[in-house]
Amino acid sequence: MAKKQNKNSWKQEINDIVRGICGGFLFGIPLIYTMEVWWIGSLAKPRLIAIAIAFMFIVVFLLNYTDGFRKRKNTWRLDEAAIDTVEAMAIGFVCSAFMLWLLQEITPETSLKESLGKIVYEGVPFTFGVALANQFLQAGNQNNSTSDTHKGNGKSQHQQTNLNATFADLGATVIGAIVIAFNIAPTDEVSMLAAAISPPWLLALMATSLVISYAIVFQAGFSDQKKRRQQKGIFQRPLSETTISYLVSLLASGIMLFFFQKLTLSDPWTMWLEHTLVLGLPATIGGAAGRLAI
Repeated sequence: MAKKQNKNSWKQEINDIVRGICGGFLFGIPLIYTMEVWWIGSLAKPRLIAIAIAFMFIVVFLLNYTDGFRKRKNTWRLDEAAIDTVEAMAIGFVCSAFMLWLLQEITPETSLKESLGKIVYEGVPFTFGVALANQFLQAGNQNNSTSDTHKGNGKSQHQQTNLNATFADLGATVIGAIVIAFNIAPTDEVSMLAAAISPPWLLALMATSLVISYAIVFQAGFSDQKKRRQQKGIFQRPLSETTISYLVSLLASGIMLFFFQKLTLSDPWTMWLEHTLVLGLPATIGGAAGRLAI
């Protein structure tokens, strides 16, 4: 019994961390593509960095005091809120550092002061996303969804076909990708990042996009995941759905870049590939958020 409880507690801890990470990416990914924040962080003095950290701690502490990113039975405890705040900030900083490293805005040649400034300033929305994940993106009532499924069993067989379910997912992916990436597509950051990232890093960018998308929809505990896994459709399996949604997000990214004249038909295919993959990360995260809404 003790081993089972210990196993369940570790599983719950991992689920909480995964949910926090996914919430951080949902909130923080748009700002990671903003060069002004890179410059502000790289030029920030240690005093300003310390003030930013203190400001983050106060805000995240208040969020965790009311309803932390963990699903706890006991709330309104200062010690637990403080522990959750430190962990949320750590998760936010790790996510920020990983993204800056992945996009080659932080390299071994970058000074410690510049790296720290970039991580802290870019980590603000990531940390807020971690703290807000459980409040705004928590799982729905699974009992209600199960009973509704049984009640509507007779109708759903001829009202919701596999094709309809697939089109619903693809449509939600496109809408979510546009909502998140449309403001990023016309900026110079995409071109700057595409020029700085080498082919191996582009592969890492693809892998990261797929992993984050899968985690948001199927592992983080947002919405009703059991119902999500039971959904019918042509590609309605976790791996196939994640892959197809990623390809759709890349297509949406290419169209947005072409719309804003960041890519033209005369550009080489390698340039199309690099720019599309760079914009594909926020588009994929947006597409995953869109699928959560249906």
